[in-house]
Amino acid sequence: MQRRRLQPTLKSSDLTNASTSNIAVLGATGSIGASALDVIARHPGRLRATVLAAGSNVVGLIAACRAHRPDHAVVADTGQFARLRDGLRDAGLDTTPHAGDRALEQLVASDACDTVVAAIVGAAGLPSTLAAARAGKRLLLANKESLVLAGELLTATARSAGACVIPIDSEHNAIFQCLPDAGARDGLRRIFLTASGGPFRGRTRDGLADVTPAQAVAHPKWSMGPKISVDSATLMNKGLEVIEAHHLFAVPRERIEVLVHPQSLVHSLVEFVDGSMLAQLGLPDMRTALAVGFAWPQRIASGVDGLDLLKHRRLDFEPPDLDAFPCLRLAFDALASGGTAPAVLNAANEVAVAAFLQARIGFLRIPALVEDALAALPSVPADSLEVLHDADARARHYVEAAIARATPVGAGAGLS
Repeated sequence: MQRRRLQPTLKSSDLTNASTSNIAVLGATGSIGASALDVIARHPGRLRATVLAAGSNVVGLIAACRAHRPDHAVVADTGQFARLRDGLRDAGLDTTPHAGDRALEQLVASDACDTVVAAIVGAAGLPSTLAAARAGKRLLLANKESLVLAGELLTATARSAGACVIPIDSEHNAIFQCLPDAGARDGLRRIFLTASGGPFRGRTRDGLADVTPAQAVAHPKWSMGPKISVDSATLMNKGLEVIEAHHLFAVPRERIEVLVHPQSLVHSLVEFVDGSMLAQLGLPDMRTALAVGFAWPQRIASGVDGLDLLKHRRLDFEPPDLDAFPCLRLAFDALASGGTAPAVLNAANEVAVAAFLQARIGFLRIPALVEDALAALPSVPADSLEVLHDADARARHYVEAAIARATPVGAGAGLS
């Protein structure tokens, strides 16, 4: 049976008939959240942030509330509720405070918003993303782990509820713009996801042994949070995007390819059966994709300058080095295995990256731990959210135990 692609096509009346789009920004204190709020602030008559949510950064959340005056503010850490409540009161704001994941899920499903920016990093973003999809919201999806962990479930939920999912990853947003209707998709041959190559492009595997967290988060093109930056440095970010593209566009693994493009100006390409190829280009700034998501099928200003091709002149492409950066290969393997394998991949990577950022393991230990977890935890059918949560928990426990058994950083071998 042929799988239907999750349809993101919108009627032009979806925005023009409403005076203002009410937006929930989940992950409001992160880099994507900040970009979303910047675009929203440029269109005060059309876009309004009504719900702002953060994990535990109460100071940043209150500052965002001062600037945007939402109706609701949510902190995931329930122990921070009093601090949020008192901070909003001291700032003279009428914003209603909330705490906990359940409160966030209820808000995104309510009439407090019609659009949800899902930018919570990691598997923690899945419940609120599913709640928004279940409620039929316009879902600007920046939380790729939701599709990696539960792609079939999320896309089926969105279809059933009539939710519109618009990917905010620059690569998937580029594909979204190049495949505007079902007719174009019928003639699709291949999808090419581009990758900057991260800060270590060109290094050999041996040359990565002594990489530090500070070096790994110093991305040459994009401004991102530490976890996503490390994923870019290992190419796991691109591997997760391969799995995400499979679910978003119903394209099999064999028709998804990755090209390293260091200029980060071509965000992705699609090739058709007649030999034509379309690409979406622009400066590396998440506000472009967010503006597309807020206004599609219309266009609004994002604050991003146009691309001066005469200034940049070169567009280079090269294949990824899967020996130096095996995380991309592991992601393709997990997609081929299906079932719970992508959930294991994602969970193992999250734990390994956190340990690297804490200087508990070396850079090359990240893919090694992920590969070990995939081998130790064979894939089973992912036929329920409970099964996926169990796979996630088992992978986390496996990697945490493996790290605990390893030699501490600075004590000798076993770090790479």
